[in-house]
Amino acid sequence: MEFVIEQEITRGESFGDYRYSIYRDGKLVANYWHDYRGDEHGIIIVGYSQELWPVGRMVDFIEGGGTKPLKLSEKAISYLKTRLSAV
Repeated sequence: MEFVIEQEITRGESFGDYRYSIYRDGKLVANYWHDYRGDEHGIIIVGYSQELWPVGRMVDFIEGGGTKPLKLSEKAISYLKTRLSAV
């Protein structure tokens, strides 16, 4: 089971939320967001539930960015495996 996270390119406001799509084996399974400072974050499991603060802080969920590719942290992967097994 492989998870991939991709940032959605369009942003409405300069201080708006950053939004991401999360795929498992090529299928969209969740939408993740965080505010422009990374203080608030949440996730929507497609067709299932919405939750704020899924694991610690935003930096505990996403790794990389800038010159490094985005990826999910081990905590995020564990969280997703647990949530998706209940779907």
